[in-house]
Amino acid sequence: MADRALRGMKIGAYSMESEEGVEFAERVRITFDCVDGHVFTVPFAVEAEIPALWDCPECGKESLRRNAERPEPTKPARKVRTHWDMLLERRSIEELEVLLDERLELLRSGQLRRRSA
Repeated sequence: MADRALRGMKIGAYSMESEEGVEFAERVRITFDCVDGHVFTVPFAVEAEIPALWDCPECGKESLRRNAERPEPTKPARKVRTHWDMLLERRSIEELEVLLDERLELLRSGQLRRRSA
């Protein structure tokens, strides 16, 4: 039965829907300028919020909408905390020096053994 229903049609090639009675949203074409010199337009609905930045379809780089200013980053870049930074949040340099001296003393006296790998 399925063979008869699909006879003469290419699967996925044509839509059986028609555009009769469909009203498309009003559109506006916005021009973007790529940093590499590419110029392209993108259609947007009139009521859509139009972004200032868009990826270039040719090279993929960030493109700026014509006659727009580059937006400020919304989030400041977060500084990556290293293990040393987190250690310094808990202890001062003086405390760390005392701990290091204690551990070196234990290691030199043989009370602290190294772990074998």
